[in-house]
Amino acid sequence: MLKRLAVLFALAAAALLSGCGYNTIQSQDEEVKAAWSEVVNQYQRRADLVPNLVNTVKGFAEQEKEILLGVTEARSKVGSIQATPELVNDPAALDKFIKAQGEMTSALSRLLVVAENYPQLKSDQNFRDLQAQLEGTENRITVARNRYIKSVQTYNTTVRQFPVNLTAMVFGYKEKANFSVENEAAIAKPPTVDFSKPAEPAPAK
Repeated sequence: MLKRLAVLFALAAAALLSGCGYNTIQSQDEEVKAAWSEVVNQYQRRADLVPNLVNTVKGFAEQEKEILLGVTEARSKVGSIQATPELVNDPAALDKFIKAQGEMTSALSRLLVVAENYPQLKSDQNFRDLQAQLEGTENRITVARNRYIKSVQTYNTTVRQFPVNLTAMVFGYKEKANFSVENEAAIAKPPTVDFSKPAEPAPAK
């Protein structure tokens, strides 16, 4: 008898939780985590390209030490941030992560612009391959970031709507941090470089 009552109670509890949006919150929370993992994965893919890119440029333009150092330092800063799923629940931590990635984007942009001044570097097959991989990665970052933004928007809308907001309040689920319009615009444009126009060699230093 007690066992039957326990089963009935469990079924009733499950129905209650399902009806109040608990399961929806769980599902959407997992979607946010999955989307965030893909964002981090693509940013890591970009970071993994940096050492080879820096070494290739150094082989042709070692005198551009300031630019090379800037890229290396930006990569180091990115690597120092633990981009765990919990980070999306901390607006300040997410903002720090976004700013570090923005600095990485800017540093890579400057590095690629420098390449315009070195025709031999531009024609190097290894550099071309790395540059193509970087562009592809930036595109993947944009796609992954947009998916994350949409998943967070869906989740945040759910936990704010009545009556699911009551369930969220009881179980401690809050709105998650997201890319803002300001920082999204700052890092949305992938670094590009135009190889179609011949460049003048850099002046001797």
